[in-house]
Amino acid sequence: MTPTIIQAGTAAAARVDQTFLLIFGVSAAILVFITLLMVWFVFRYHHARHPQAADIRGNVWAEIAWTVIPTVLVMGMFWSGWTSFKALRSAPADAMRVKVTARMWSWVFEYENGRRASTLYVPVDRAVRLDMTSADVLHSFFVPAFRIKMDTVPGMETYAWFQAEREGSYDILCAEYCGLQHANMLSTVEVLDAEGFREWYESGAGGDDEAVGLMESYGCLGCHSLDGSEEAGPTLMGIYGKERPIVVDGGGTRTVVADEQYLRRAILEPDAELVAGYEGMPSYKEEMPAEDLEKILRFLTGGAARDLDRGRSLMEAEGCLSCHSTDGSEIAGPTFKGIYGHKVVLEDGTEVVADEAYLTEAIRDPEKTMVKGYEPIMPPYSHLSDEDVKAMIDYMRSLPEGHD
Repeated sequence: MTPTIIQAGTAAAARVDQTFLLIFGVSAAILVFITLLMVWFVFRYHHARHPQAADIRGNVWAEIAWTVIPTVLVMGMFWSGWTSFKALRSAPADAMRVKVTARMWSWVFEYENGRRASTLYVPVDRAVRLDMTSADVLHSFFVPAFRIKMDTVPGMETYAWFQAEREGSYDILCAEYCGLQHANMLSTVEVLDAEGFREWYESGAGGDDEAVGLMESYGCLGCHSLDGSEEAGPTLMGIYGKERPIVVDGGGTRTVVADEQYLRRAILEPDAELVAGYEGMPSYKEEMPAEDLEKILRFLTGGAARDLDRGRSLMEAEGCLSCHSTDGSEIAGPTFKGIYGHKVVLEDGTEVVADEAYLTEAIRDPEKTMVKGYEPIMPPYSHLSDEDVKAMIDYMRSLPEGHD
């Protein structure tokens, strides 16, 4: 296989290449010269031609030559290396700044306007300074085309800069072994024209696309798939409402339902309820704003538009809270606290999960979904709109944290 030479994508990278070629050329020339000189000496001063060894006391010009010439060559290589190093480290004062956070196992790029992405978008012919750190372990930010390789260290900020001269896509890799998915810690630098970058920089996705973009930017999709495949973490496809085996002290497991509150805890305090068979993940408690968290939760829970105040007001107006408590106590009917996503036993002995479909039917036609052990006194609420029922269910979904 013919090796691929990655063309330099910046002026600083071209200077690094010049230094490499200078050192390589000098080294190759010295190797050839010494090898040829050695062969000539073997032939010219063979003992058959010179049976008596000559006593050479010294040669001033030879000593000067082998002192001065190597010194000039080494200082020349040093100067070339020093100037190319300065080119890589001297970021212009007006450079666009992007914060880079490495984490197992993804890159997060945050721009000055607050926009985040898992791909580094930059304009062509504009200096870009990368202020880098790590959220967990040692990583190394490596862009071969730009000759950038800089370690990202937890608790410390490092930097690099570049100015792309051509539009295109350039690979980003992690050059430091950082754990299980190290080889998949990949991204790209997308160099756009000025207008294309401005449109991207000022635009924002909406709905599901925005939520998926947020999950990409926070590195969620580096470990969790959206298509059902298992990676370093469990898939997020259809996770809402599913039962999850949680590791407990002593090595056993218990089962919980992945409701909204569980998903919230899994993002903010992942080590508190670790899913059996998977490694831990970093907490986003300090990193993820509440607005981004709500958008991701809305996506994972099926896009429910939660309006908890409206849901509670409807329940009070319809008399639901006269028979059902929100604090775990028993009145005439089962408490709403923690009901969503939990198993209930019906009058005929059937065991079902109180998901959105069950609760919708329980509100509209309670006789078909009567919970065992309670009197059939609840009237049907068929007059409620779909939006009203949704608001009630959203309120019930919020109660595991003890809202009242």
